[in-house]
Amino acid sequence: MKGLLLLSGGIDSPVAGILAGKKAEITALHFSSEKITGKQAKEKAEKLAELIKAKAFFSVDFSEELEKIVNSTERKFYFILMKRLMLKTAEKICEKNNFDFILTGENLGQVSSQTLDNLVSISFDVKKPIIRPLLSFDKQEIVDLAKNYGTYELSIGKETCDALGPNKPATRSIKEKVLVEEKKAGFQELVEKLVSDFQKQLKTQK
Repeated sequence: MKGLLLLSGGIDSPVAGILAGKKAEITALHFSSEKITGKQAKEKAEKLAELIKAKAFFSVDFSEELEKIVNSTERKFYFILMKRLMLKTAEKICEKNNFDFILTGENLGQVSSQTLDNLVSISFDVKKPIIRPLLSFDKQEIVDLAKNYGTYELSIGKETCDALGPNKPATRSIKEKVLVEEKKAGFQELVEKLVSDFQKQLKTQK
């Protein structure tokens, strides 16, 4: 089996990658916002991908797409839309490159986009399986695993994924409203652009 890991520079997703890596071949995909926040998170993610023995590491910059979301949608849905953009892009990449599943470090209730309502809204029409090995873990359990696996020290530090986020993000959502916001941002075009960027990078690595 082949999995596409959505790898941030944080604590959770590398642990998810290691756990799933016991059963499948893992390729890491990092969504970078380096035009907004700099290259630190991307550099961390690349080092983490090597540490967890991912088969390959890719990074696509979605800074402009995030700005489009901010400028055209209700701010409280920013994190939900950001996660959906990642998943919808990953889905298309999986279809084009024969990955069997999408892998994330999401954990139920840990942040606003990971409430049960929002996890449903984020993933409701993604056809590829989404594997979440850490879904029921508490944070300390994940931290302990990261320390055991040797990823913790590299993962700690300020995260930058919330740089454009609202002060009061939505903790509840319904898919009908999320779809309305997607259309405002022109999600289909955003996904196509990011998938194209990935495929170009893939060609350069072959």
